[in-house]
Amino acid sequence: MGLTLTPGSLVVASAYPDPPFDLIQDGSATGFDIELMRAVCAQLGVALQPVRYAGDDFNGIFDGLAKGSYDAVISGTTITPERAAVALFSQPYLEFNQGVAVNRRSTPSAASLGDLRGLTAGIQSGNTSDFVAKRLLAEGTIAGIKYYPYHGITTALDDLEAGRIGLVIKLFPVISWLVRDRAQLSVALEVPTREKLGIAFAQQNQSLCEAVNRALATLRDNGEFARLQARWFPRNGGS
Repeated sequence: MGLTLTPGSLVVASAYPDPPFDLIQDGSATGFDIELMRAVCAQLGVALQPVRYAGDDFNGIFDGLAKGSYDAVISGTTITPERAAVALFSQPYLEFNQGVAVNRRSTPSAASLGDLRGLTAGIQSGNTSDFVAKRLLAEGTIAGIKYYPYHGITTALDDLEAGRIGLVIKLFPVISWLVRDRAQLSVALEVPTREKLGIAFAQQNQSLCEAVNRALATLRDNGEFARLQARWFPRNGGS
């Protein structure tokens, strides 16, 4: 078997839309993760073939990886022990916190976790924000959690605007992007989760993982990584 499933191309799954990591713009896939993988593919001498994961629970994306439906997964993907048990991850390439969006009309003074008391959190199924929400629920800070299909983030934000839930938790750069055209909503605070993001591969594909790690190192050395970071994360570039 070669480096990739199909000679000459790298099939990469992402859970669109998850801006600024991955989104559709003018009919084409783009975003930090997509453009990063284009640059990686140029280093590897293969063509990028992006595919959309459409499952309701994000963690199902790793099933397709194990079955050989695609070569890699990149979608602002946090490396967790649970995920590392079923997939092989590249070296971390970015680090971000979770962000908490609220309705400024109903919760105008929210500035700390204590200000979220009694509210219901909207969470995407399979998203790492669930860990934060469950902790807040166990501590008695929030009153409940409402789960949405992974691609139901727009519905969650609609519910936040309508007052059906009190907050939405999601990785900081993503939630910041998603609320920027919703005047009633804003990101009130960050939760310091310091989540390291990585590219996932099938567990047996160590050779591809190592090749991508080398490509990432080259992109950092030649400045391309920093250029992509400045374009897609102008306010908070991640570390």
